[in-house]
Amino acid sequence: MKDIPTDPKNQEFSLVLGGPLFQIYRKTRLSGPALELLYRRVLFIALLAWLPLLILSTLESHARFGLKVPFLYDVEAHARFLIALPALIIAEVTVHVRLSPMIRHFIDRRIVTEKDLPAFQKAVDSALRLRNSTAMELILAILVFGLGSLIWQRTHAGDGSETWYGQSNSFRQQLTMAGYWYAYVSTPIFQFILLRWYMRIAIWLQLLWRISRLNLRLSAAHPDRTGGLSFLGRGTYAFGPILFAQGTLLSGLIATRVLYQGATLPSFQNDVIILILALLLVILTPLLIFMPMLDRTKRKGAAEFGSLAQRYVLGFEKKWLHGDTPDNSELLGSADVQSLADLSNSFSVVNEMHVIPFTWQDAVRLAVAIVAPMVPLVLTILSAEEVLGRLIQILL
Repeated sequence: MKDIPTDPKNQEFSLVLGGPLFQIYRKTRLSGPALELLYRRVLFIALLAWLPLLILSTLESHARFGLKVPFLYDVEAHARFLIALPALIIAEVTVHVRLSPMIRHFIDRRIVTEKDLPAFQKAVDSALRLRNSTAMELILAILVFGLGSLIWQRTHAGDGSETWYGQSNSFRQQLTMAGYWYAYVSTPIFQFILLRWYMRIAIWLQLLWRISRLNLRLSAAHPDRTGGLSFLGRGTYAFGPILFAQGTLLSGLIATRVLYQGATLPSFQNDVIILILALLLVILTPLLIFMPMLDRTKRKGAAEFGSLAQRYVLGFEKKWLHGDTPDNSELLGSADVQSLADLSNSFSVVNEMHVIPFTWQDAVRLAVAIVAPMVPLVLTILSAEEVLGRLIQILL
């Protein structure tokens, strides 16, 4: 499989434009060279996973009636294949558009010194080799289409109830036709695409770790107050659709338990909190590896600017407070006063520098992406009129 050229000085790095699945997209005209034809990929993959379930369950009279939860009322399945799965596919575009320039910023902003360019290029090449690895995606496919199907059957057997996908008991699962497609096609497709994303997040972590080992040119006085690396925090927004998909999965599961199994929405509070914290950790951990370097930059900057400020203040006092100045009116509008103010501002920036390259606002925005699919669950405990009334009270 031919790799895409990797020189970051000539083109943008991409965590998405490569690998066996991407090549299959290209050959089957589901994607262009830069992830065009998004609507075609979303429709094809989502309908491949969902539409046969509708057709087969209808043929078996399991679509609307005769069961406790017919297919058309299975909120969890619809959320998984019609919302979460498209979101994971859409994430390819958001990650490519938002994350690709991140690597180029290290070069364009001269954060990587010319001496370290070969090591930087080596780190990028290593990441792209992993991204393009046929072996990694093949192993992943074997796991989800083989072992994953067996695990699915074990987890869906136990209560002896009839569902649109099969009759379960404590020993085995007797699948319907729709159930076979659910277990051996739809679910593995979803699992493969989801786990493939986590594999690529791991590649992103490995790349940033190798970059963090270089002698980066960071400045404690940079106005972004993160040494010049704030673009990394903003880059995490690229993973928003992936987080939205994960929130949709939990939302579908909760809706099924509440609507058909008698569970209450507050009983899932801990599950929601754990999911938010776990996903934030996955997305933000790659940035935490820059903490030691940023901490050293801040301490060094504080020492250097402290020494500079001390020398300047002593010189200023000697000239304007203790010197023999012929006319003190010259102090008004003096460049010395403006320089002292500028130095004070720079010193404040150094002291306010953060040692992590993201803000609480970045984390909150990611958390919102996780929680957003769960908002409709409020309607299981409040009517639409009550929700609207409370919103009006908050706004007024």
